[in-house]
Amino acid sequence: MKYLVGVVRIFVGILFIISGFIKLNDPVGFSFKLEEYFSQGVLDLPFLTPYALVISIFVVVVEVMVGVMLILGYKRKITVWTLLAMIVFFTFLTFYSAYFNKVTDCGCFGDAIKLTPWESFTKDVVLLILILIIYAGREYITPLVKPQIVKYSLIASLLACLGYVYYVLNHLPVIDFRPYEIGKNIEEGMSFPENAPKAIFEYKWKFNVNGNEEIYITNGDYPTVDGEFIDVETKEIQAGYEPPVHDFTIEQEGQDFAGSLLQEPKLVMVIAYDLRKSNLEVFKEIKTIADRASKAGYKVIAMSASGPDQTTSLKKEYELGFDFYFTDETTLKTIVRSNPGVLVLEKGTIKQKVHYNDLEDLKFD
Repeated sequence: MKYLVGVVRIFVGILFIISGFIKLNDPVGFSFKLEEYFSQGVLDLPFLTPYALVISIFVVVVEVMVGVMLILGYKRKITVWTLLAMIVFFTFLTFYSAYFNKVTDCGCFGDAIKLTPWESFTKDVVLLILILIIYAGREYITPLVKPQIVKYSLIASLLACLGYVYYVLNHLPVIDFRPYEIGKNIEEGMSFPENAPKAIFEYKWKFNVNGNEEIYITNGDYPTVDGEFIDVETKEIQAGYEPPVHDFTIEQEGQDFAGSLLQEPKLVMVIAYDLRKSNLEVFKEIKTIADRASKAGYKVIAMSASGPDQTTSLKKEYELGFDFYFTDETTLKTIVRSNPGVLVLEKGTIKQKVHYNDLEDLKFD
């Protein structure tokens, strides 16, 4: 039992540190996932939505620190009970999401590893079993090094977590796991491989045949039945390939200009997913940046999910010389973790991407 607990303890500790670090790298992205959980259609806790970012930072720092504490063998009772509380809560959450099909991705490993709801639940069940093993053999959890070294290690780990999260919040994630990272081409991200699997659907057709209701099942073809059609139910039994970049449009007055704009040799995108939540003072500097880019031969556009009243008012207030286009809010949140943020593209390939705190780093050749 002693050796089993020792191995499981190290494995679970490392897994918690990795999972926590991935989310620590992108706390804004994790806060978006929490907002999804807090929404009316899921847990119905809308009063927590304004605190999603604070909660996300707290959860990921605790996740990393519990992993470190477990490996170091510090305060075993507190550590083990915290592990149990976290995994029971996450197991409930992933089961709820999977069973009721509420949230399609738990965000357990951020954008680095995408898991289906049932895969997330299975992962948590396995973790729960491992943590119960640790709980059963908790008396075997002893410090790996001297108590003084343990304390210094914990303080260093906590300071590293806080320093790292402060940096990524004021700049951008150090590691970008999303399909809009620098060097990626957006059009290529939207393409389908030649042999990409297609979605398979099951159709349940209801017919009235000689006064009796009968059901015929096909994978799409209309059945040949000598009867009166009543209804049809459609169910996806196998998901098709979904490209990394989807739901990407650049619309204006109902027309999508993505195809032409992504062919621009010099394009600057100002991204502001919601102007009500944007740091509007930054648009003074963005105007200066946009004017400099225009003089260098760049086409400058802005993309937002906000309505025309807000965008028109903003253009007038800050005398912006570029047009606003509509893009889905979730897509804009995925493109850049800054509101506003700026991208520089060359024929659809992302060359630069910056937080509004780093606008001075932009270069226009």
